[in-house]
Amino acid sequence: MITLKVPEMSCGHCIKTIDGAVKSIDPKATVDANLGAHTVSVKSAANEARLREAIAEAGYVNEKVAA
Repeated sequence: MITLKVPEMSCGHCIKTIDGAVKSIDPKATVDANLGAHTVSVKSAANEARLREAIAEAGYVNEKVAA
């Protein structure tokens, strides 16, 4: 599981867009978003770099949160 900081995530539409971007790479992925903390936790078999790229391509700057 990776946790990403997504500063521009501010509403349900943002979550839906990010969820769709992740699931376009891995349809079985689990995406848990926290609007208050502006974080997204992703459990996926896909490569972390590719997941982050998909989220960025959807329009959301993201950075990995230190473990």
